[in-house]
This record gives sequence, C-alpha cells and structure tokens, in this order.
Amino acid sequence: MSYLTAIQSVFTPGCLLCVLLGVLVGMVVGTLPGLTSVMAISLITPLTFKLDSTYGFAMLLGVYNSAIFSGGISAIAINTPGTPASIATTFDGYKISRRGKTGFALGINTLYSVFGGLFSTIVLMIACAPLARLALNFGSPEYFWLALFGLCMMISISHASLAKGLIVGILGMLLSTVGLDPLLGSKRFIGNNTALLDGIAFIPVMIGLFGVGEMLFQIFEHKKEDDAPRDIAELKERERVLPTKAEHRRMAVPGIIGSIIGVIVGIIPGTGGDISALISWDVSKRVSRHPEEFGDGSVEGLATTCASNNASIGGALTTALALGIPGDGNTAVLLGALTMYGMVTGPTLLNNSADFVCRLYIIMIVANLLILPVGLLSAKACIKLLSIKNQYIQMAVLMICSIGAYSMNRNFMDVIIMFIAGIAGFFFRKYDYPLGPLILGLLLGKMCETNLRRTLMLSGSSVKMLFSTPISILLIILCLFATLWPFISDWISKKKTAES
Repeated sequence: MSYLTAIQSVFTPGCLLCVLLGVLVGMVVGTLPGLTSVMAISLITPLTFKLDSTYGFAMLLGVYNSAIFSGGISAIAINTPGTPASIATTFDGYKISRRGKTGFALGINTLYSVFGGLFSTIVLMIACAPLARLALNFGSPEYFWLALFGLCMMISISHASLAKGLIVGILGMLLSTVGLDPLLGSKRFIGNNTALLDGIAFIPVMIGLFGVGEMLFQIFEHKKEDDAPRDIAELKERERVLPTKAEHRRMAVPGIIGSIIGVIVGIIPGTGGDISALISWDVSKRVSRHPEEFGDGSVEGLATTCASNNASIGGALTTALALGIPGDGNTAVLLGALTMYGMVTGPTLLNNSADFVCRLYIIMIVANLLILPVGLLSAKACIKLLSIKNQYIQMAVLMICSIGAYSMNRNFMDVIIMFIAGIAGFFFRKYDYPLGPLILGLLLGKMCETNLRRTLMLSGSSVKMLFSTPISILLIILCLFATLWPFISDWISKKKTAES
C-alpha cells in the first residue's frame, strides 16, 4: 500500500475520531499522578477488539503519545510527574511555573513533545523496514537469542536488584508455558480447566499488574497527608503560552539533542522515556552556554526533556515492529493487541501487513499533530483534574479494569486472572519487585522456548547450532553485556567515589 492510500484510509471520520478519543483519554490519564500510560493502554485495549484493527490501534496510539506528553502537565503544575517519563520535566518545569509562567512552561511541553514525537516517527518510517529485512535472515537460533536479549535488557535495568529482576522474569517465562505445547499440541499445566488451553491471556495480566495492583498499592499505602490540598500552579488569563523566536533559537539545539537521544534510547529494549529524558537533560547541560540555569528553571532543560520522552516512542516502536521485541511496557501491550487482532508480530509483520504498518505511520503523525491544538487549548482543564480526590480515581480505575478484562473474551476466567495478577502486582510493588520482566517473560517466553526446541530438533539435540552464526555470537555478547552491566556500572561508580 502506498502512503497516499494509507492517508486516505486514516483521514476518515471514524479513524480520526478514534485518534482524538485516544488523545483525550491519554491526556486525562497522563495528567493524573499514579495512572501510567501502560495502565491506560492496558485498560483501553479490550475495548478496541470490537473495532476495525486500524481504528482500534489508532485509539491506542493516541493514548500512548498523549499520555507521555501530558505527564509533563502535572510535573509542571504540582512538581509530580504524571508518568515516569516526565520525571526529568520536574527539574525545570516546576521552577518556571512558580515564577508565574505556568502557561509558558505548558506551551514548551506541548511544542517540544510534538517535535520529539514527529522526529521519532520519521525515524520509525526510515529505519523500521531495513531492520525488519535484516531480521528476516534470522533462523531459530537467532530468534532464541533475540528473545533472550530482550529479557536480559529488561532484567538488567530493573530498579530493584538483579536477583529480583531474574526471579520475576523467570516467573513470567513459566507462566508462558501454560496451555498447549507449541510444537506437540499436548496440554500443559491446565488441570481440568479448558479455559486455559490457549494459555494465560496477556491483556488480563497486564490490566491486573498495572491497573488493579497499582490501585491496591495506593489504597493500602494511603496516608492522610495525601488528602491535603495540592499546591497547584495557577494558569492566568491571557498568559503567554508560545515562546518567542529568540527563545526557540535557544531551545532548538537541546530539542534536537533530546529527540536524537530519545530515539536511540527508545530502540534499546527495556528502556523508556524516563531514562532518555534524564540522559538528554545531562547532555544538554554539558553543551549549554548556561549550564548554571539547569535545575533552576532552564527553558533548555525543559525543552530537551519534553522532546526526549516523546521521541522514545518512535524508537520503542521501531524495535517492536521490526523485531517483535517490545522496547518498553507500552509496546509490550501494543504487540499483545496486534496478536489479539490476528496479526503475526515480528519481522514478517511488515511483509504480511504492509498496508496496516503504513497506516500506523500516518496515525502516529496525526496523533502528534492533534496533541498540538488539544494540548494548548485544554491546559487549564487538565490542571483542574489535579484537584480530583484519589479515592474517586481509584474506584473508577478498578471498575474499568473489571469491565476491560471481561469484555475481551466475555470470560470470567480472565477476570479471575486479572485479580490474581492484581494481588501479585500489589506485593511486587510493596516489596520493590519490577513488573517489566514478568510482562516480557510472558510475552517472549513462548518465542524463546519454541525456537530453542526447534533448534535442538533440527540439530539432533546438539547445542552447537546455537553458536554457529555471527549474528548468534553478537546477540550472545549483547546478552552477557546486558546481564553484567549492573555489576560493571556499580564497580565504576564505586571506583569514582573512592578516587574522589
């Protein structure tokens, strides 16, 4: 399908309405602290299965792009990031708003988030197809190591210890073995429950971990001071929102730096907008003519973080679409949604569903262009959302979680799985176990197992075939580096501390 045909397919009232609804939902979720973009996409996904796949994915991409951008609204207004990707936005955004320039800070957040999103979409359109063509040369050994590399990356950057990341990742891989054997078709670990023949459904687990688990954690960790009125920055009438030409010239280089770093970091599996924004802020500070302003209300610092966290979206989608390896939790849910739509994810996606991928590129551009007017016009309404009590939000999310889990297959087993995953997610949060490795294990576990067993069958149970190609060797090195990097970085930091 040509891009002209894709544009005609996307620019229909139904598709544009779905993108707009996704953008609006993403803005609400991203603005409210405690609700993440992964949670929003997980909750919306079951509701899209009754729609055309293009319309459903248009809504999901609208939520994804908008939630990452709008996380900066609460970061600027109340110094609390709406999503993890906006952590670095608090460094300068809140300081600017306390000087009576809340509208100006929100304007920068909108403009440079859109700039980073459009930049990364262009990179996605250019890099995705060549990367997928390279991956089409992969055999079962390469796919095994590729899946293992994705798991290693998520485990190695876990905020908790490496041991906790390994435990959770292995648990996810074990859950992926429930259901029918992928090669022999025999039943595994289902007992007499025929509802588990297709395995443990991915979406209910996602909804439980990131929706129910997060809400249970907030309810049980509730403190009275949480009910205290928030110090919300005011948005004055007729306040200047758009930067001047001189300010744009000053923010241009940091914005480009943030976009480039965002794409690069986003491509690496297991990373995300939070990591890319922190790196971009540090790099921009080093090259700036005014490094002393960073952390004290620098427009350069705000611009680079806003561009970077949205630019990571295109990078993460590049890895997800070309290789079938999710770059972060958001793309893990999106790959799960594509599977539910009946598509085979991975390198063959661009060949088998080329028309759909072309429409996806156009939807990404449309979603970012819609964020521009919606973000600038609805800033005051989004700030008012911050005054909603947490109890109302928690009850609403729990209700939507239940509806979403049931509506996917109209199966109460999915609701049970959701609540079990929610209870597990609560304890993971309480004892600081990362959720990412479990999701990656569940998503990539079957790919890892199937290709390992297929390789052993082809080689007569010999493991030599796993180490027989240069690509396999490269992926093995990357797996080792990803696993050992936490120990290497700790050693480097201890050495620097000792020297200083």
